[in-house]
Amino acid sequence: MLVSENVLKWALRFYPPLLFQRIWVIRFARNFRGVRVKVNKSLINNNYNHSIFGGTIFAAADPFYPLLFHQILKHKGYHVRVWLKSAQINYLKPGRTDLFFDINITEEDITEVEDVLNTNGKHVKAYPIEMYNKEGELCVAVSSEIYIRNLILTETQDTVAI
Repeated sequence: MLVSENVLKWALRFYPPLLFQRIWVIRFARNFRGVRVKVNKSLINNNYNHSIFGGTIFAAADPFYPLLFHQILKHKGYHVRVWLKSAQINYLKPGRTDLFFDINITEEDITEVEDVLNTNGKHVKAYPIEMYNKEGELCVAVSSEIYIRNLILTETQDTVAI
């Protein structure tokens, strides 16, 4: 579904899996080239050690690369399926305050994805996310492996193979 940056921001702010984990979209960059996200520390996601639950942190990292790539490619006319194929998360320091992260997708990233989708039909690549606390200290490093499939090209390839 094609939406604007503002509509998606507000939809995700009140999307229950993010809302109840206290994950807040601050803003989407123009043309979905990036996002700024805050993970609020609260009683709801506070663990035994008085830091943010690892599951909350992981939930914050999960949807944003797929959402960004999906919106970018849909706005360019592609019919795609995008999802998080796998992720590796390294908790470097306890999240004892709110955590923040930015994702930025460059023109080079988009060109690379389009080239692969137009020739191979499928693109798989890992992208980084780094989460920082209020003091600017790196607390979490995530490697998100994103799977993107050009449904039009792969359907054509499947039909030709039959």
